[in-house]
Amino acid sequence: MSRAAPVAETRPVPRALESAVAREEGIALHLRGLCKSFGTARVLEDVDFSVRAGEIHALLGENGAGKSTLMNILGGIYAADSGGVEIAGRAVSINAPAQALSLGIGMVHQHFRLAGPFTARENVALAAGALPELRGRGRLEARLSEAMARTGLEVPLDRPVERLSVADRQRIEILKALSLGARILILDEPTAVLTDEEAGRLLALMRKLAEDGHAIVFITHKLREVIAAGDRVSVLRRGRMVLEGRPVAGIDAETLARAMMGEEAVARTDPGPAAPRREPGEVLLSAEALSVAADAGQGGVHAVSLSLSAGEIAGIAGVGGNGQQELAEALVGLRPMSAGRLVLKGRELSSAPVGARRDLGLRYIPSDRARFALALNAPLSHNIAAGEVRTGALGRALLSPGRLRALAARLIAAFDIAGATAGGARPVRLLSGGNAQKAVLARELDDAARLIIAHSPTRGLDVAACRHVHDRLLEAAGRGAAVLIISEDIEEIMALSDTIHVMSRGRLTSPQGPRPDRAAIGRLMLGHA
Repeated sequence: MSRAAPVAETRPVPRALESAVAREEGIALHLRGLCKSFGTARVLEDVDFSVRAGEIHALLGENGAGKSTLMNILGGIYAADSGGVEIAGRAVSINAPAQALSLGIGMVHQHFRLAGPFTARENVALAAGALPELRGRGRLEARLSEAMARTGLEVPLDRPVERLSVADRQRIEILKALSLGARILILDEPTAVLTDEEAGRLLALMRKLAEDGHAIVFITHKLREVIAAGDRVSVLRRGRMVLEGRPVAGIDAETLARAMMGEEAVARTDPGPAAPRREPGEVLLSAEALSVAADAGQGGVHAVSLSLSAGEIAGIAGVGGNGQQELAEALVGLRPMSAGRLVLKGRELSSAPVGARRDLGLRYIPSDRARFALALNAPLSHNIAAGEVRTGALGRALLSPGRLRALAARLIAAFDIAGATAGGARPVRLLSGGNAQKAVLARELDDAARLIIAHSPTRGLDVAACRHVHDRLLEAAGRGAAVLIISEDIEEIMALSDTIHVMSRGRLTSPQGPRPDRAAIGRLMLGHA
C-alpha cells in the first residue's frame, strides 16, 4: 500500500483547536472505560475516547469494530454496561436520545432518521418536540434560519423528504442537529452514500463547523478522507481502541490500515492480480429501448438498450440520480416500464411481476440494504430465508422452524456472517453494515441465481467487506450467472466489469475502445463525451 500524500501536514491547525489544546476545558467530550455486550458477544472492551471543541476527530474501524455502538451509547440509544461519559469535564448519564439532545449532542446516522412523507421543516419540528425551549413555531423558525445562515446549508424545507436526493436528506439531518443546539456533532459514515463531489462539500462543511467551535466526531472507514479532513484519529478493532487520539499530521494510510485490520488482514485483502475474464455464453437478458417515467423532481430512463450474457459482468457507472435506481427497479419488476421490451431467458417479461422474474433466476441487491433489502427488526434467519418461502423448501402450509434454523445455520457459515447466533435468531439491526450486506448476499446469491442486479453493492463497507462482496459476485459469474453492477465507484466498475457502460441523464452510453480509462468514463458521467 502506497504512502498517502501529506495533505494534513500543510493544513493550518484551526484557531479553535489551538485554544482547546492549550486549555483542559477544551475537551468537549470524554468517554472513559466503556464496555458493552449483547448477550455473550463483547462489542466494546474498556474504550477511552475524547474530542475537543474545534476539532474533527476521526474514528476508524472495520464494519463490526464497534464504532456505531460506541456512538449509540453517547446518543442515548444503548446503555453502557460500565464506564463513564463526561461533557465539558462534568460526569453525565445519558439514558435516552432526548437527554443527549439536551446535553448538546447531535447524531447524524448512516441511515437517516427522517419521516419520508413529511417536509424537512416538519421533520425538524418533530425532533424539536423533545426540547421545551424550542416549542413554538417562532422559536424553531429563528433557530433554523440562524443555522442555515451560519453554515450556508441550503435545503428545500417545504418539499417531502422522500422526494429529495440523498445529499439533501443528509443536509437536513445536519441542519436538524444544529437547529436543536448540537455543539458535539457525530457523523456516522456520512460520505458512504455521497458522490465524490458531494463528499468534498461535506468535508468542507465539517471544517467550517469545527472552526466555529463545534466538536466533530467523524466515523468512517475511508482512509483518504481521514487524512484529508481529520485533526486527530482513533482506531477501533474488534471492540478495543488500538490507536487513540493520534494527530493526523504525519500519519499515513498504511499505518491506519494496519491498525484497523491487523498485519495479516492487510495482506489478505491485497487485491492481487485481476481476475481472469470469461468468455460470455448465451444472452440471458435483453432490454430494448427501455424507458421509465420520471418521478416528481427526479430523472427517468430514456430508451436504454442493454444485453447481458451468461458469465458476463457488466458495469454501469454514473453519478447518482441519473436514472440508475429507476433502471434497476424496472429490471427487477418493482417499477413499471413506460416503453420498450424486456426479455429474460427467452421470455417476454416487460410487465411480469417480481415473483415471475425471481422464478427465472433474477436476483436483486438494492442500493440501500436498510430501506429496501432487509427487515431490520426481524431475525436474521427470516431475512435470509425469505427467498425460499415461495419454493416450498421450508414447508407448504406452515414454515418448519427446524428447516428454517438449518438453512440459516448453513448460510451464516457459508457467508461468514459474524455476530449472528447459530440459528439466526438475532435481529438484523444488531449486525454491522458489512455483516448485514452478507445477509443480503446469502439470500440473493443462491444456486438458482442466473441474473444478478447489484446496485452499489459495497456502499458503506470497509476494505475487507468490499473484497468479500466482489469475490462473491465473481464466483457467481464463474458459475455462469450474468451480473450487472451499478455503481458510482469507478474503480469498482473497472476492476470487475467485462463490459462498461455509463448512465447520464437517464441515457446509457458506452466508452469507445476495448478497455476505457478512468478519464473517458468520467467524461461520460458528466455528460461531456
